[in-house]
Amino acid sequence: MRIKYEAIDIFSGCGGVSCGLSLAGFKIKSAVEIEKHAVDTYLNYEPLKKVHVLNEDICNLSGDKILKTAKINKDDIYVFAGCPPCQNFSRQNPLNKNKTDEERKKLLFEFLRLIEEVLPPFILMENVPGIKADFNKAILNEFLQRLNKNYCVKENILNAADYGVPQVRKRFVLHAVRHDIEKELKMIGFSFDLPKATYDKNGSNGLKKWKTVREAIGDLPIIEAGEEYVDDNGRIHNHKCARLSEINLERINAIRANGGSRNGLPKSLILDCHKKKDKDGKVFSGHGDVYGIMNPDKPSPTITGGCLCYSKGRYGHYSQNRAISIREAARLQTFPDDFVFSNSLTDSALQIGNAVPIDLVKASGEVFREAIKCLKTSRARKQRERKRQQNRK
Repeated sequence: MRIKYEAIDIFSGCGGVSCGLSLAGFKIKSAVEIEKHAVDTYLNYEPLKKVHVLNEDICNLSGDKILKTAKINKDDIYVFAGCPPCQNFSRQNPLNKNKTDEERKKLLFEFLRLIEEVLPPFILMENVPGIKADFNKAILNEFLQRLNKNYCVKENILNAADYGVPQVRKRFVLHAVRHDIEKELKMIGFSFDLPKATYDKNGSNGLKKWKTVREAIGDLPIIEAGEEYVDDNGRIHNHKCARLSEINLERINAIRANGGSRNGLPKSLILDCHKKKDKDGKVFSGHGDVYGIMNPDKPSPTITGGCLCYSKGRYGHYSQNRAISIREAARLQTFPDDFVFSNSLTDSALQIGNAVPIDLVKASGEVFREAIKCLKTSRARKQRERKRQQNRK
């Protein structure tokens, strides 16, 4: 029996979730994304070229339209994936202080509206860990209470490094299965849950040791700040990095010689904003990772939308005087090398930084794949048994 594994991707961005699910064996039937640049990148990846992407505002879409576009019936078995924009739930976003809960929860609850309209058998959702913070508690509780009416929900904060991603990136991950499907799975002995970790910081308990920056990007060609490597064989794409000003070149040299963080800068190279003192007379340090250099023998820090800018985090290359390139950032998010981004540093950084790490999604996809396999195999076996009984009559 040939089993079909199908999925729909809401808030698809440049295709991180779709890519991860496709690597887990799923066919993406449709996707929804409002940003045209992200859609262009999505459709540039060969396995996703034929996906029907609705380049529309989710607020104007019905669940029926999405299913019709995907050519999926309401009683089909598929995964309904969605990663509502996380900025509204992040402590790092100063704009959230001035927003009401109603404003911040809008897109999350549009996703919930679609779920309640079509009642998909399986749901995958990802967001920032801050969605579980106290200031988001009321929003998340309301979301989960409504979801629990029709679904068995498993959710937790997972670290992408525990799933083979060379990056410390904690994310809220939610798996849900509709109650009737869960009952079927229980009857055949399948325990539905989140993916189990396959890696560990120290490689203990029989798990593999966390992947490092060096393992992920160490084989890529050397380039200078502001350069792009052009591969005549067409195997390496987007190996391009930002220019650095003269003073930032001085900073990265000084930091490299004095421990890898901006704490090693001489006074002449410290920014004025990093010299300010707080009310207690202590020097206000701000984000300590800015102007930092990655440790090659550890996973990278979290890759954000500013990951190609040396001044926005610990994004300095561990041995070359420059920020990481588009391809290096993509590898740290576990995008395949044939996943090609535009050559715009700004667009690529946002698309890569906003994506869910591919191998984390793949781990979730493998859980759903196994559940669907067990479910469909059991149903097929029962159908064959019914036919045998009918034939005996």
